[in-house]
Amino acid sequence: MIKQAEFQTSAGIEGAYPPPLPCEIAIVGKSNVGKSSLINCLTNNHKLAKTSASPGKTRLVNFFLLNKTLYLVDLPGYGFAKASKTEQKSWGELLERYLQSGRVRHLFMLIDIRHAPTQDDLMMFRYLIYYNIPYTLVATKADKIAKSKCRQEANKRAKELGAPPFAIPFSSETGEGKAELLRRLGQIFRDCMQIEKDSEKE
Repeated sequence: MIKQAEFQTSAGIEGAYPPPLPCEIAIVGKSNVGKSSLINCLTNNHKLAKTSASPGKTRLVNFFLLNKTLYLVDLPGYGFAKASKTEQKSWGELLERYLQSGRVRHLFMLIDIRHAPTQDDLMMFRYLIYYNIPYTLVATKADKIAKSKCRQEANKRAKELGAPPFAIPFSSETGEGKAELLRRLGQIFRDCMQIEKDSEKE
C-alpha cells in the first residue's frame, strides 16, 4: 500500500538528482501514453503528477517519494513528433543521462494496448536490454478495448516489442491493473531492500 506520496524534485540535463535510496523505479514511455496518470492512480493522488492533453508535457526527470522509502521517477516521454529537433535531442540526452546513472533499479515501460509498438518503443526496449535494466511492461489505455481482450492484446504488444509475451493491462480510468502493479511494485521494493541488506553484510 502507498500511504504517502510527495513530489521531491525535478532535474534537467545538468541538474542534481536527490540522494539515492535503495529502491528507485522509473516510468518510461512515448508521449501521451499515460505515465503521469499511472503515477496518480497508483498513489491515489490525482494532483501529484501533472497531466496534460498535450503530448510532451514532461520535460524534466521528476522524482516522487513514496512511503518515505523509495523513489518513483517520471521520465520525459519520447517520440513527440511536433517537438523541434533540438527539443527531441534534449529530451533524448535527459533520458539517456538518467538511465546511465546507475540509479534505476527497475523500469516500468508503458506501451499503448491498442497499437503495435512504434519505432521509438522498439529503440527504447533495445536500450533496456543492452544496458540490462530490469523491466515490467505495462499496456495502458486498457479501457479503450473490450475487457475480454485486454490480457490477450497486452501480451500481443509485448511479443511485438520483442519481449516475452507478457504485459500488465492497465487503465487509469477504471483502475484495471492497479492492484497487480502495486503488488509488482511491492515485490521490487522487497527485492531491493534484500539486496541492500546483503551488500551491508559483505
